[in-house]
Amino acid sequence: MGVYTGIMVFVVTWWIVIFAVLPWGNNDPPDTVEQGHATSAPAKPKLLLKFLVTTLVTAVIWIAIDQAVRHGLVSFRE
Repeated sequence: MGVYTGIMVFVVTWWIVIFAVLPWGNNDPPDTVEQGHATSAPAKPKLLLKFLVTTLVTAVIWIAIDQAVRHGLVSFRE
């Protein structure tokens, strides 16, 4: 897998994983919501932690994909 293909596979995989991780650990919104805020927005979304977890999980998945490509199990050429 080339550099550009590897980067694109990482980016696409990262976005798939972030949508799977976003709902984890969301708390219910407070009873009193300020005007202009969505009533369904979580109280503390912990986005930095979710981005870190997403990056780590994506790295593991990307390594597995890279090894599959290197060993000929998957080909992006066909």
